[in-house]
Amino acid sequence: MVRQQGTRATVRAIAAEAGVSIATVSRVMNGHAHVAPETQELVRKAVARLGAPAPARRGTANGAIYVRCPYVLTDYFGVIVSSIAETLDLHGRRLVLSAGDAARDIQVLASLPTDPGIAGAVLIVPPEPEKELEALRAQDFPFVVVDPRTPLPPDIASVSAAHLTAARSVSAHLVAQGHRRIGVIGGPGDWLAGRSRLAGHTSALADAGVLPAPELLRSIEPTSEWGYAAACELLDLPDRPTALVAFNDKAAVGVLRAAYERGLRIPEDLSVTGFDDTYLSRSTVPRLTTVRQPLEELGRMAVSLLMRLLDRHTVDTLHVELATQLVLRESTGPAPRPATVPET
Repeated sequence: MVRQQGTRATVRAIAAEAGVSIATVSRVMNGHAHVAPETQELVRKAVARLGAPAPARRGTANGAIYVRCPYVLTDYFGVIVSSIAETLDLHGRRLVLSAGDAARDIQVLASLPTDPGIAGAVLIVPPEPEKELEALRAQDFPFVVVDPRTPLPPDIASVSAAHLTAARSVSAHLVAQGHRRIGVIGGPGDWLAGRSRLAGHTSALADAGVLPAPELLRSIEPTSEWGYAAACELLDLPDRPTALVAFNDKAAVGVLRAAYERGLRIPEDLSVTGFDDTYLSRSTVPRLTTVRQPLEELGRMAVSLLMRLLDRHTVDTLHVELATQLVLRESTGPAPRPATVPET
């Protein structure tokens, strides 16, 4: 039988080619174990001849989903993991969770495809290098990356927030308030989110005809202590910035502390922004202008995408970016006017 280019083989066509029933083909394609090995081989050969999607691995029909989040489950990661767990429960799937800083040192990706109890995986900001993710994909193991650290190949599924657009909206807001000397306390230099947000910030400044000043850029671990240290450096410059853009709300809390120690008023002397819209952004005085990431939707979308991969559905878009929302609060305001020199 010759399959026409551009068409998709149906279960009926595969059954006819293999000489088995449609129900048998369905069981093999969905990874059910109760099919004789020789029958499975007939179906697989028919699939190969017709160029249809490969049958599911054994165990994918009811196997668990491995969720890897090698970070402490704080308000940020905890929200994403909770959303994944709730959505998997709606699909009747068990969850196997590996989380916490200790999980970062566990070498687990290579063993996932050979674990008969694991059907697929959700990897949250995976620290593994790109080559390990590519090796996992080459074994036809279904997985989705949430907020990848590095750019991924086109055939690896991922879900993230629209970091560039979000950062651009923050800096555009500050530019509209008259700020031109804006400091950026960004995330780790090797994080895709950090690079994307810096590109968004640069774009907003370019629209105002301003080039970013290298001395106003810092890359940090996204914690309040690192944010505090970076803010101290920037606020002690002879020509200090009039606004500071922090990588997340935690770093912004550190910025507020550094400003307070220097007697700077927020936002009269210094505007400060965060990112994520966690509970911290609503707990500071003043409350933080920030970006609301759709954390729960990141988890739900990751599971939805993974279920489609497990069911062998055609997925036209493997890289999904979710919209964010700029949340304006009291920590930003007009740029302070330059001090005037009294006439003599």
